[in-house]
Amino acid sequence: MNLWQKIALWLMIIFYFGAGVNHFIKPSPYLTIIPPYLPYPKMLNYIAGFFEITFALLLFSVKARKYACWGIILMLIVFLSSHIIMIQKANDAPFLLGNWTITPFIAWLRIPFQVIFVFWAYWCSRMKFNLI
Repeated sequence: MNLWQKIALWLMIIFYFGAGVNHFIKPSPYLTIIPPYLPYPKMLNYIAGFFEITFALLLFSVKARKYACWGIILMLIVFLSSHIIMIQKANDAPFLLGNWTITPFIAWLRIPFQVIFVFWAYWCSRMKFNLI
């Protein structure tokens, strides 16, 4: 283990835990990007938040870390449909997502970040050290 690995893992925990909690305390931005063809958007939002929090907490366990990271990777792949919705909305006109104005450039820029997040999760899945 080196310092960068530890920092990367802690950042992942903070990032996904914070995002997961945000699904519950500020659900409206997430509801606007859930694809309209999916039923029960509120429930889907809460399920996504639950899994983000759960995966973040599982990252603490060396034994569960690999599974948590693969869950995050799967979740990121599933969330691609929301990013496509963002691109479609932004191409019609910039729109507000919470306090952020989403332009076509920002919407498209989110796709490469998803790839980075997938590689980040894969890298963390191979980490075999205790955080605490």
